[in-house]
Amino acid sequence: MATDTLFTRGAEALKKIRRETVDRPVVFVGAGTCGLGAGAAQTLAAVREWIAAHHIDADIVETGCIGLCAEEPLMDVQLPGRARISFKKVTGEKASKILDSVFKGAVDTKTALVQFDAGDNKGWDGVPTFAEHPFFRRQTRWVLGNCGVIDPESIDEYCARGGYEALRDTLSWLTPDEAVETAVKSGLRGRGGGGFPTGKKWRFARAEKGELKYLVCNADEGDPGAFMDRAVIEGDPYRLLEGMTIAAYAIGAREAYIYIRAEYPLAIKRLERAIAVAERENLLGDKILGSELSLHMHIKMGAGAFVCGEETALIHSIEGKRGMPRPRPPFPAVKGLFGKPTVINNVETFANVPEIFRHGAERFAAVGTGTSTGTKVFALSGKVVNTGLVEVAMGTSIREIVFDIGGGIEHGAAFKAVQIGGPSGGCIPDANLDTKIDYEELKKVGAMMGSGGLVVMDEHTCMVDVAKFFMDFIQRESCGKCIPCREGTRRMLEILQSITRSRRNETGEQALQRFQGIMQLTELAEVIRSTSLCGLGQTAPNPVLSTLKWFRHEYDAHVYDRKCPAGACKDLITYRIVEEQCKGCTLCAKKCPVGAIKGAPKSPHYIIDEKCIRCGACIVACPFKAIETE
Repeated sequence: MATDTLFTRGAEALKKIRRETVDRPVVFVGAGTCGLGAGAAQTLAAVREWIAAHHIDADIVETGCIGLCAEEPLMDVQLPGRARISFKKVTGEKASKILDSVFKGAVDTKTALVQFDAGDNKGWDGVPTFAEHPFFRRQTRWVLGNCGVIDPESIDEYCARGGYEALRDTLSWLTPDEAVETAVKSGLRGRGGGGFPTGKKWRFARAEKGELKYLVCNADEGDPGAFMDRAVIEGDPYRLLEGMTIAAYAIGAREAYIYIRAEYPLAIKRLERAIAVAERENLLGDKILGSELSLHMHIKMGAGAFVCGEETALIHSIEGKRGMPRPRPPFPAVKGLFGKPTVINNVETFANVPEIFRHGAERFAAVGTGTSTGTKVFALSGKVVNTGLVEVAMGTSIREIVFDIGGGIEHGAAFKAVQIGGPSGGCIPDANLDTKIDYEELKKVGAMMGSGGLVVMDEHTCMVDVAKFFMDFIQRESCGKCIPCREGTRRMLEILQSITRSRRNETGEQALQRFQGIMQLTELAEVIRSTSLCGLGQTAPNPVLSTLKWFRHEYDAHVYDRKCPAGACKDLITYRIVEEQCKGCTLCAKKCPVGAIKGAPKSPHYIIDEKCIRCGACIVACPFKAIETE
C-alpha cells in the first residue's frame, strides 16, 4: 500500500480488505497473550496441519483478544458467501473436527459462540449474532472495536475500517489550538487512574514556550488483574499510534515515547512492527502526510516496577534514573521529560483520540454522564462466569457489568463485593452494586476508577485477606523514598497479619501489640494518605479503609472471635471430626502429614488442634464427610 492511495481506494476494494466478502476461506485464531495462554498456539498448529492435509487454499489470520477470555482459545471461520462464525474453547484436539464440520456447511451450536454481521452473506442457523450475545450486546466497543476482529499487523485492515482518517482530517482542517479545544470539548479524562481532563493537560503543554516538547504513553500496566492496555496494543496497535500522533500535533511535540513493561513481549513486537510500517507509509517520521508535523516514536521498556506507573517516576525511568517520584509542582506539562514540557497519557486515553477526532467531540461527549464522558474498558476477573475485557458507556452500573455482561457469580455462589481501581482502589459491597461507572460516583463509595481492573469476589472471599493481599503488594512495590509510604504500609501489613494470626502462633506480648495495632489502624491509614509524596502512597490505604467501612463485621470476627467468617484465613480455621458420622476407617489419620488425628480403628477419631497444620488432606480423604471446619 502506498500513502497516496491510503484514502482513495474504492468501495469494493475496501469490502474485500474488511473481509465483508472473501474469495477463499479464512480461519482466524485469537492469538493474544491470553489466547496463547489458553492453548492458541496448539490451535494454530492444528489449523495449519488441517489446511495442508486437505490441500485447501485458505488464509490463516492471527488476531488479538476479542475480550471473552473465559471461552478461549477462540477460532473463527469465514467461507466464501457465508458469515464469519466464531467457536469457543477450540483446543488443538477440537480444531480439526470443527473445521471438518464447517467446511461441510454444518456447525455444532454447542461449540459455536457467535456469528458476525452477515451482510450479503448467508448466515448460520441457531447461532446468535455478535450483537445478540449477552457478553457483547450491552457493550459500547469504541476502543476495543477492532480487537479480535482484524489482523493487528495489517495497516490495510486498520485503514479500511476508518483508521488514520482522523489524523488526515486533523492535519488538513484543524490548527493545533483547535485540536486542543476538540479534546477539551469531548470531556475525555485520563483513563490511567486519576481522571484528569485530557484536553486541559494538552492545553497546559501547548501554552508552554520552547522548541522541544515530549509526548509519553504510559503502558506500564502494573495493577494485579489488569490487562486492558496490553490487549489494545496486541489487538489494534495502529489506533494507539494514530491517537498519539494527533496528540503530538496538538501540543507541538516532535518526540514521543511508549513506556511499556518488558513482560509484554507480544505487545512490544506488534508495536515495533506497527511503528516501522507507519514510518514507511509516512504516518510517522518527517512531514507526516505532507504536513509540517514531524514525530519520531521510541519504545522504552520498563522493568516492571509498579511505582513507574506514577508519571514522575516514569519520567525518571525513561531518563535512565531510578524510578522514584518527585514532588509536584512543577507538573510534567510544564517541566517533564529531560526538563521539557511533557504530556503523559495511558494507552486507553490515546486509543480514544481517533474516535473523537473522526466522529466529533459532541458525539463522544453525548455518551456517558455529565462529568464522565465516553466509554471505559475494564478487565473483569475473579469469581465471575464471563471473565475478560469489557467496554461500557460511562454511567453503566456495576450490577450490569457483573451480572448482565459478566454472567453473574460462578458456581451459583452469593456476590460479596467488587474490588475496583487496583491496589489503590476500594471494595464496593452488594448494597452499592447500582453505583454508576463515573469518576465522582465511585469516590462517594470509597473507590476509584483506576486504570480499569475489576475483581469480583463471592461469599467465600475474606475481605480482611483481600486487604492484606493488596497491602502486601503495595508495601513490596513502594519505592521507599518517603517514610509514610515505606514504613507506614509495612506497619499496616503487620497489623493485618496479626489480625489473621491464630492465638497459638503468638508469643510474648504479641496479643497486646495486636490490639494496640488494631486501634491505630485507621489513624495510621489517614497519616499515610495525607503525607505520602506520590499518588501510590496517598492511595495505598484505600483497600483497608474501604473494607473497614463496608465489612467491619468481618474485622470484628477476626479481632474478637479469632474466626474467619468466609473460612479463607487458614490460621483461624478449626478442623473438627463429627463423632456421629465418623466410622473409624482411619483413612484421615493415614493421610495426616503431621499425625494430628488420633483414634482406634472402628471408633470415632479426634484432631489435636495444636498439631493440625490446616492442610485439608483429611477432608479429601474422608469418604463419610465426617470432618468439618469452623
